Order: sequence, then C-alpha cells, then structure tokens
Amino acid sequence: MERWKKRIFVLAMAFLFAVSSLTVASGQDTIKIGVIGPMKFVQGIGHWNGATMAAEEINAKGGIQVGPRKMKVELVQADSNEFLSITDATTAMERLIARDKVHFVVGGFRTEAVLAMQDIAMENKKIFIGVGAAHDELCLRVAKDYKTYKYWFRGSPFNSSFLGRTSFIHLGTVGAILRHSLNIPKVKVAIAAEKAEWTEPMIKAAETAIPGMGMEAVGVWRPSAVATDVTAELSAIQRSEAHIIFTIFSASVGIPFARQAGELKIPAVQVGINVEAQKDGFWGATRGMGNYVATMNTYARGVESNELTKAFVDTYVKRFGETPTYTADTYSAIVHGLATTIEQAGTLDPDKLVPIHETRVYKSPSGTVAYLKDAEGRHLHELRWGPGFLTALGVQWQDGELKAFWPNKWKATPEAPEVTYKGMVPYKIPPWMVEKFKK
Repeated sequence: MERWKKRIFVLAMAFLFAVSSLTVASGQDTIKIGVIGPMKFVQGIGHWNGATMAAEEINAKGGIQVGPRKMKVELVQADSNEFLSITDATTAMERLIARDKVHFVVGGFRTEAVLAMQDIAMENKKIFIGVGAAHDELCLRVAKDYKTYKYWFRGSPFNSSFLGRTSFIHLGTVGAILRHSLNIPKVKVAIAAEKAEWTEPMIKAAETAIPGMGMEAVGVWRPSAVATDVTAELSAIQRSEAHIIFTIFSASVGIPFARQAGELKIPAVQVGINVEAQKDGFWGATRGMGNYVATMNTYARGVESNELTKAFVDTYVKRFGETPTYTADTYSAIVHGLATTIEQAGTLDPDKLVPIHETRVYKSPSGTVAYLKDAEGRHLHELRWGPGFLTALGVQWQDGELKAFWPNKWKATPEAPEVTYKGMVPYKIPPWMVEKFKK
C-alpha cells in the first residue's frame, strides 16, 4: 500500500509539472500585446520598434507586477497592410484576437482601417490603444456609445482638430516670418492634402483659418497618398504664385512632393504635416531636395519636451539607428500607459483597467498625457493638447539635419504660460525665396 501511495504521489507531481509547463508554454504567464500596423512601411516599423523597446525595458526589470506575480511582456506582430487593404487590416486584427489570444493591442495608422479594426477589438472587449490614426470620430465613438467603445484609447497623435490647430500655429509663425523678412504684404497659401479621410476636416478648417490669419488661400490640390509623380500639382501651385504650401501628408507621397518641389526650386516654403519628413531617411530619399521642408513632428534629436525625452530618443537611436517617428509612441503606450495601469489595478481585466486608465495623468517622452471629456462630461479617451500637456514640435530640415523651431516662446493665450523646449533653433527661409522676394 505504501508503495502505491508513493507511485500516486509521483504521478500527481508529474501531472502538476506537466500542467505548469503547459501553462507557461501557452503564454498564460505572459502578457501578450498585439502590435498592429503597416509593417512594410515606416509607420508600422515605428510601431514595432517602439513596442520592442518597451518590452525589452519591462522584461529586463522582471516584467509587470500583476497582483502577487510578475508577468513578462510578449509581443505579437500583425501586418495590417492598411494602406492597401482594409480587409487585410481587419483580418490581421481578428487573427490577433482569435488565434494569438492577445490581451491588448497597440498601433494602427490609417483612419479608414482603424475604424474597422476598432470595431473588432471592441466586440471582443480588448483594450486598443491607437498610435497613428488621428480622426476625431475614433474618440467621439467613446462618448456616443461608452459601453461598447470604452476599451479604445488614443495614444498618439492628438486628434485631427488639434493637429490642425497646431499646424495652423506653425503656418502662422512661418507666414509672419515671410511677411516680415521678405516684405510680402499678403502671403498666399496653397493647400496640398493627400486623398484620405483624415485630411478632410483639416482642409475645411484650413480654408477658414488661412484668411483669418491675414493670408490668402489660393487653392486645394489632392494627390494620391501613394503618388510617385506630382509634377502636375506642383506646376499648378507654382502658377498660383503661392508663397507657402500647406502640406497634409501622412503617406509616401510626401517624398516625391518634397523632392520634385526642390528640383523645380518652386519659390514657396512647405509647412504643415509630412510624416515622411519626420524620419531620418527623408534626406536621402529626396536626394537632399527636401532641404527647408518643415513639418509637425513629435521628436527631434537634441530637443527635450521634458526630462524623459532625451533618454527615450537617445536609446531609440542607439537601438535602431534612427530618430523615432510618432508611431514609435507604442513605447509610451506600453511603458507609461498600460504597464502602470495594470500594476495599479493588479489585474488584466479590461473592465477594471478602463476606469483607472481614463483618469490617469502621467508623463511620457513627448509630454504629459491626460484624457479629455466632452462638453457634457462624457469620457472621450481623447488626448489633451496645449501648454503643460502635449504640443508636438515644428521641425525643419536644415542642411541635412532635422531641427526644431517651435514652440519657442509660444503662448497659447495671453494668460497661458510661455512654452519653449530645450534645443529650439530659428526657422530658415530657402535662399531661392530670399533671392526672389528680398528687395
């Protein structure tokens, strides 16, 4: 009998060991985070790089404290192919949830695709932190149907309305420089926006804002987001005698537009949003013809929005050999966002995480994160913009280096605090414009 008891004990221990091994192998001791984006493009590469850096940093410290145990982060990559196919994007999201069994999702870039991916994540009650898509509707859905969409949070950038407001500040800043330095009494502005849903509200806002800033809007041009030849649009803009081209580009069209404008020496400066101009490879891709192109950006070497910026940018550059674009804010979404919220809640239960995450105020390398409510007090899970929170940067290519010229002694209102980040430099006017207009 004693021998049988020993055998039963050994078998029981073997069974428990097998179950334990199975648990570890199946990922039950890891937090699985899906990273979804267009992985063949710079935007998706940024998603993956930022998340990789986050996972490495967290796991080096032993993982995330979830109640009584530490859990390592496991990343699952999903190529959404969203520039070319919304169907591919939805399939990628479904695969992350159904096959890969992820706990959370970060990423997404093209609004049209993210809206569809958002619905899938919400149906499955998966917290999805968007890092790329800007359309206001993504967060308005939270206010309209909180029960369904409460699992969605914007991680980066702030929404199209705030992007527009920031871009208009950059536009007004550059317009004032041209007016003063080149003695141009009425600055003319051409609007160049890629054909994409997220640009629509910005175009409409620009058509109103430009005259309000004492400038003249001379037309709107809409090249394809993936156009490789924009000579026709640039020739028409040149005939319009625009002094500024207000760009609204998030996709690859930003490269040929800048390159061909530089080749033609069009006497108009570019300012606005050009995501391709945010990356180090822009200089080489435009063969240096992108010199003096300005864009909104999140990061630039040598610029510090707060005490966290330098360490993040320096580590990213050392790890990946390039300056992070804003889609690399998957890092912040995981390290400063999800990880801390999970540790505060002591659980992975999304219904317990949401009320904690939506009320948090915390620093990230790009500024201070806080979430807005609408006029009726309903949660939006929308990022707060402005002094003391997130502002982004105005950057310009200057002889092969990406420099930041804004915010520099910026006051959002007369009562607001003045904002200047460490590392600001003056904006430069292209010499061919100086030659043409300087009297």
